[in-house]
This record gives sequence, structure tokens and C-alpha cells, in this order.
Amino acid sequence: MKTKVSEQGILIPKKYLEGINEVDIRVEHGIVMVIPIDNDPIKNLGSQPVTVDVSDASEQHDKYIYNQ
Repeated sequence: MKTKVSEQGILIPKKYLEGINEVDIRVEHGIVMVIPIDNDPIKNLGSQPVTVDVSDASEQHDKYIYNQ
């Protein structure tokens, strides 16, 4: 895709950014990069919880993870 650079810059079509809410724009060695940053794995923590027969797993997680 080619586009002209206006006084405001360029417009990137939404179809190239589908599902992306935020990007980081960088210039490295003369190359402009648009990098999605909304794929933060921390945001996904707890999205698929596991059901277990333990009532104190959140308080004693080290005990269960490391068998201590």
C-alpha cells in the first residue's frame, strides 16, 4: 500500500489494525514501525481459572505450586 504523507501524517486503514486498541509507533534506523501493545499477557491472567477442591489456594499458592 502506498499513501501520500500530508501535513498531519498518514492514515492507516482500520482493517490493518483489526482487534488492536493501542499501538506503539517507533522509528528505528529510518524505519517506521507500528507495534500492537494491547497483547499484554498480564491482562489475560485469571481469564481461564482452574477449579480445584482447595479453599485456600489464593492465600497459600506457594505451598501448592512448590509443594512446601
